[in-house]
Amino acid sequence: MIVVPNVKIKLYVKYMVSLRCILKVKDELKKLRIRYVVVDLGVIEILEDITDEQRKQLKLNLLKSGLELLDDQRSILIEKIKNVVVEMIHYSDELPKVNYSDYISEKLGYDYTYLSNIFSEVKGITLQQFIIIHRIEKVKELLLYDELNLTEISYRLQYSSVAHLSNQFKKITGLTPSFYRQLKQKRQGNLENL
Repeated sequence: MIVVPNVKIKLYVKYMVSLRCILKVKDELKKLRIRYVVVDLGVIEILEDITDEQRKQLKLNLLKSGLELLDDQRSILIEKIKNVVVEMIHYSDELPKVNYSDYISEKLGYDYTYLSNIFSEVKGITLQQFIIIHRIEKVKELLLYDELNLTEISYRLQYSSVAHLSNQFKKITGLTPSFYRQLKQKRQGNLENL
């Protein structure tokens, strides 16, 4: 008897960016009796191929929740790039010590220039702009938590200086980091006075 090793099949899901999305996907897989090994940001690993009917139903069910099961290779690659960036910036305690380009290239096994060109072509913004937008979102999150000062945030997100972080923050949001933090404090003060 020949033993065939379990081959994992990967399905890719667009807009899957949070724990809530992961739980929703797991729920839909259970409803359709699709056995999975891993459900992570943007990816589902299953041990056996699914029928066309199961794939169609999964696609429909996910769409109802704002998620999209991907079929074409370019879309799948774009989602992989986005997931690596989101994971790197939002879900890692510390950013990689290597350049973002080297990290993304190594993680996905493609040349960064190739990844960057495809990303720009499909998304209409550069991969570098996408990374900057996510870094600024992380800065906003850290400013709202009010646990770190700007120097610590700058160091944590590997900005060359506080001035660089501040300039990039203002360019993206139109506000300075200190003004952004003050807005949060004013909102809290207003709520307390109700």
